[in-house]
Amino acid sequence: MEYKTDCMAIEIKEVKSRRDLYKFIHLPASIHKGHSNWVPPIYMDEWTLFSHRKNKSFGYSDTILALAYRDGVLSGRIMGIINRRYNEIHNEQDARFCFMETWEDPEVFHALIAYTEDWARKKGMLNLVGPLGFSDKDPQGFMIEGFNEPIVLATNANLPFMPTLLEAEGYVKKVDCVVYKVLIPEEIPPFYKAIYERAMQKNSIEILEFTKTRDIKPLIHEVLHLLNETFSGIYAFVPFEEWEMDSFANRYLPLLDPQFIKVIRDKQGRVLSFIIAMPDISKGIIASGGRVLPFGIFRILSARKHTRQLNLLLGGIKEEFRGQGLDVIMGVRMLETARERGMEFIDSHLELETNTRMRREMERMGGTVYKRYRIFQKPL
Repeated sequence: MEYKTDCMAIEIKEVKSRRDLYKFIHLPASIHKGHSNWVPPIYMDEWTLFSHRKNKSFGYSDTILALAYRDGVLSGRIMGIINRRYNEIHNEQDARFCFMETWEDPEVFHALIAYTEDWARKKGMLNLVGPLGFSDKDPQGFMIEGFNEPIVLATNANLPFMPTLLEAEGYVKKVDCVVYKVLIPEEIPPFYKAIYERAMQKNSIEILEFTKTRDIKPLIHEVLHLLNETFSGIYAFVPFEEWEMDSFANRYLPLLDPQFIKVIRDKQGRVLSFIIAMPDISKGIIASGGRVLPFGIFRILSARKHTRQLNLLLGGIKEEFRGQGLDVIMGVRMLETARERGMEFIDSHLELETNTRMRREMERMGGTVYKRYRIFQKPL
């Protein structure tokens, strides 16, 4: 489907072929050329993400991918998503836009967002929100603060003009996600030690720590089922299905360092809580140009070994065990491992600004907000 704008120099074309998809996937590298803080995607993951056959999220979503051309020159891209499963669960009629990229060209930007709005209206949607992918596991929000700070895997690296252009289209804030920077202390703070010791004495638990990835695999499904329980009320979260658990494990386990995974079980072997962190591999992805094979993996693993930045990814505690110090036990063990490995600070990854419990925990550890991402909305 082609879409002519009022400015006849701009044409929007739906992605229909593998050649079109190649252009869609690789366009950001041209837009961000010279942008020192941009981290390319891992391209083999991108081909899986946008594959109707490999990514089963397409099975419960209506989607559209589009490219913008100005005077015949590729100038932008956008994806529209209607996550029917999420809308049904939450009784919403929202469409989403995501993976939007343009140069600083208001006309191209307008053409892309207007095209997606028209598509969403025709599908009967009442609002367009974004940037937001299939779920909160995809990059979300436009960065609005922290443009000079390091970008981590699975977060957006938009240039400052993108949120400005979106606001000019009538979009307003829906919710912000904040990222904390936590310096790793030389010594565990006394109040943390006290809580840790009380929690260890009070709870009949087993702390699992790992040195080999293969030892983690038997726990993947139980850990991600707990994640489903923990995140059920979080905006944009879509529960993992069984197939997604295996897909998630296959995607991330090869990149994770098992020493930064902590799991707490009770004496019956039931997983009560977990935390997963990851040494930052951004410099390795940049050095490899986003290509893992054949040799990029060695640059990524080298970056994992030498980085001084630890990125939090996921965590969860069974609801009936919250407030019993399990979070402090995991936090202390994670800080000890990080210090032993020469880490200097932790990036909390994205936390909803409304997640007051996690924010209090970050601030109790001395964390300060150093990046902020905004999800926008507009009624249709």
